[in-house]
Parts: sequence; C-alpha cells; structure tokens
Amino acid sequence: MSVTAVPIIPIKKGSLTKFWIGAALVLAAGGGLAWWGTADVRQEFGDVVTTESGLRYKVLKAGEGPSPTDQDVVLIKYVGRLKDGKIFDQNPQAALPVNGVVPGFSEGLKVMQRGGQYRLWIPASIGYGSQDQRNPQTGEIAIPGGSELIFDVDLLEFKSRAEVDAMQRQIQEMQKQGGAPGGGQANGAPQGLPPEIQAQIDAQMQAQQAQ
Repeated sequence: MSVTAVPIIPIKKGSLTKFWIGAALVLAAGGGLAWWGTADVRQEFGDVVTTESGLRYKVLKAGEGPSPTDQDVVLIKYVGRLKDGKIFDQNPQAALPVNGVVPGFSEGLKVMQRGGQYRLWIPASIGYGSQDQRNPQTGEIAIPGGSELIFDVDLLEFKSRAEVDAMQRQIQEMQKQGGAPGGGQANGAPQGLPPEIQAQIDAQMQAQQAQ
C-alpha cells in the first residue's frame, strides 16, 4: 500500500491496457530544500530547472505532445526517495487526478509530456510539510517531517477528467441495461472497467468532491 498521497491504490499488472482500451472504446475512439543546495544538485544531475514554488526538475527523457492539466487523470510509473536514497514509495502503474496529489507533485506532472521521464525534487513546503508520514500498515515513520521528496516519474498516458467521467457514465448505463459486466455485446462494446480500476477512480473522485 502506498504511504503517501501521491498515488491511489496500485493497479494490478495488465489492467493499464484494459483501462485505456475500455476508455477508447467507450469514448469512440522551503524546508527540506536546505538539505541539498542548488550547486550540489546541478553538479550531480546537470541542468535542473527551478520553479517559483521551489520545485526542481530535470528532464531525463523528453516526451512528446501536450502536458497534463488540473482537469486530467494521468497514468504514471514512479519511484519516490528521500535524500539519503531510501525508497519510501514506488508503483509501476498508478492512476491519479493531477489535482489530487501534493502540490509539488502536481506541478511536476504539469510540465511533463507523454512518454517523458522526469526527476522531481519537491521541498517540504510543497510536499508533506513538517509532519511525519507513517506507513499505515506498520506505523513506522516512512517520511520524516520536513523531508525533501525525490521522484523519478514516467508519464505513460493521460486523459481528461471529462473523458473518464463520460466513460464511467456510459459503462454504468451499460451495466443497468445488462450489457456489462458479463457477456458484453456482440458489436464489441467494452465489458466495463476492471473492478480494481473502477474502485480506484470512484474513491479518488469522491475524495476530491469532499474537499
């Protein structure tokens, strides 16, 4: 289970393709920053862009096309580390709304492009602040308060919230009509999202609406 608010529940292997195929068919178609100064970051990783908020990022692999916005849902692969190199979270396939994560991570997603890989340095001021973050399973401190977060992120794909919402509505309508889940339809219409994907999206949307 994730110990941060960055991803939602991990997607099972193989579900990534089903998620976007289903979508296509239905839709027709700065505290911790003091630990590591600017000079040190540039020396080890080369050119690093620093934004007004204090986020630092480096393009490890350039992507193509437009960048996600706050109205989008992204699919990413990521590894999150502390300054000492300790991995506190990772996921090969995570789906999440861009505006549903910590501010620094959201900002980083919005400068990426499909197929791109970035390294993000997120200071505590736009990360988790001064509060310790504990592993919900063990109770141990996974991210000490004031920590800078370092993420390597691959942007696999993204779609608008409107597309995802429309996909959900159509699938729900199909389910009411008996078209899914189950035998599907003769013309090749999708049989609905995998249950774990549907549960993730529903939970995340509800959390956003409650804010």
